Amino acid sequence: MEQGISSSYEDSNFNSNNSENIHNKSINFTKKQKNLLLLAAAVSSGTGLAVELLLGNLASYLMGNQALAYGIAVGGFLAAMGLGSYLSRFVSVNTQGRKLQKELLLSFICVELAIAPLTGILPLALFALFVADGGLIWQGLFVVTIILGTLAGLEVPLLVRMLELSDEMRNAIAEVLALDYLGGLFGSLAFPLLLLPWLSMFPTAFVLGALPAFMVFAIGLSFPNMRRWGYVGLILGVVLLISAPISIPLGNNLENNLYNAPIIKRVQSIYQRIVLTRQGKDVRLFLDGDLQFSTLDEYRYHEALVHPAMSAVPQRKKVLILGAGDGMAIREVLKWQGVERVVLIELDPAMVKLASRHPQLVQVNNNSLKDPRVQVINADAFVSAPELPDTFDVIIADFPDPDQERLAKLYSEGFYRRLASRLSENGVFVTQASSSFFAPKVISCITATVAYAGFKVHPYVVDVPSFGPWGFVLASHRDIDTENLKLKVPTRYLTDSLLQHLFDLPKDIEIGNTEINRLTHPVIVRYQMQVKSLTY
Repeated sequence: MEQGISSSYEDSNFNSNNSENIHNKSINFTKKQKNLLLLAAAVSSGTGLAVELLLGNLASYLMGNQALAYGIAVGGFLAAMGLGSYLSRFVSVNTQGRKLQKELLLSFICVELAIAPLTGILPLALFALFVADGGLIWQGLFVVTIILGTLAGLEVPLLVRMLELSDEMRNAIAEVLALDYLGGLFGSLAFPLLLLPWLSMFPTAFVLGALPAFMVFAIGLSFPNMRRWGYVGLILGVVLLISAPISIPLGNNLENNLYNAPIIKRVQSIYQRIVLTRQGKDVRLFLDGDLQFSTLDEYRYHEALVHPAMSAVPQRKKVLILGAGDGMAIREVLKWQGVERVVLIELDPAMVKLASRHPQLVQVNNNSLKDPRVQVINADAFVSAPELPDTFDVIIADFPDPDQERLAKLYSEGFYRRLASRLSENGVFVTQASSSFFAPKVISCITATVAYAGFKVHPYVVDVPSFGPWGFVLASHRDIDTENLKLKVPTRYLTDSLLQHLFDLPKDIEIGNTEINRLTHPVIVRYQMQVKSLTY
């Protein structure tokens, strides 16, 4: 009996204390305030993910090693977010109730106000560091990701702790993470599809920085005791938006230092950075910082790419060109009589637009892209070329050097096998094969890979002053008599005699002892990157 009374008293006392604790802990947000905090989670996640992509894109543009660039940007950012999440446990440890709410909200606001300007400024500072000393770019990228990632890692834990004050823990976590992931999806799509092509790199950084600042302004309007901080966020957001267009000439001036001639055109597309420079009569095209051609000697490259293949077929009615959106290869193809149709598959419509409208390029490519026989398809050649309904007498592949995994697939055994079905029985395929002097393993790898795909292969080399010795691989279902090829078109570089001796490889270029480049094992990237270490 006494034990039952004692137990009943203890239960009553526990319930009373528990009720008091819940009352002290529970802070009711209005529906508007709660939704605003959840929106802040989505904005912070979307901004953070977009910044990761921006940093990876910037480092990839500057250094060319896409895998390492994104590895540091994404991996470093995520690791730093873990550090930020851990540090959040030391924020407002000994406070409760409304005071805790106020401290957590103020801490979140301070984090957002720190992220805002750093998001805009640090990418530009990273670019400036590369211009000053390119050897420090990887260290700089790591530091930038650690700073921004640590701040981003503080955001979600602080939001969860705030919402926990008025809701159960499981609800708070579920709601914040749901909006966090949704915001990440939006940021990952908005950056490549909207922000980068419309605003370009550095204005995008400042616009992204303005978003958390404006969130602080919205929070200040919804939480009266934070109104003063809200106005700070408004001012900072406006300053960052005003700075966005100002960052364009700053970035351009920095970029000018990366080239040895004045820049006459810059285009930031969804896929790449396109830059045209001009020094006297020398107009040069760069894609993501890599030289594609110089108008002083591009005819050597394009004649060597096109005419051996065109002269090796009995007829050349239909020609498929992959890459080569500058129109130079098309110019050479259209010299041949009997050409009825040329299909160009170029991934980047911005490249085709520039080559068909810019006066210097139109003059050099003879306005070839506007020829009625030319059909332009803006698509990924890896996917679309093997699915074309027609077969072609000549297929010409003029892709960028395979220094990234996304390009390595265009030099893979699987791609060549699929492409073989689009080549007529007596047709000829040719691909550029990088520098035969600085990258002998690349031309060897391409030769071996094309042969493994079932082709008869004939590698050859041409000297292009802007690049040095340059490799190509000619291939067909049948043997080609390379010693009896004849030119039937006007040229500036090739002659019949030179054409027939192109396939006599120099002694210091060895074909063999390289692996097959496969989709699942893109060894060609490693071979190509060995060039970078020699030439930088």
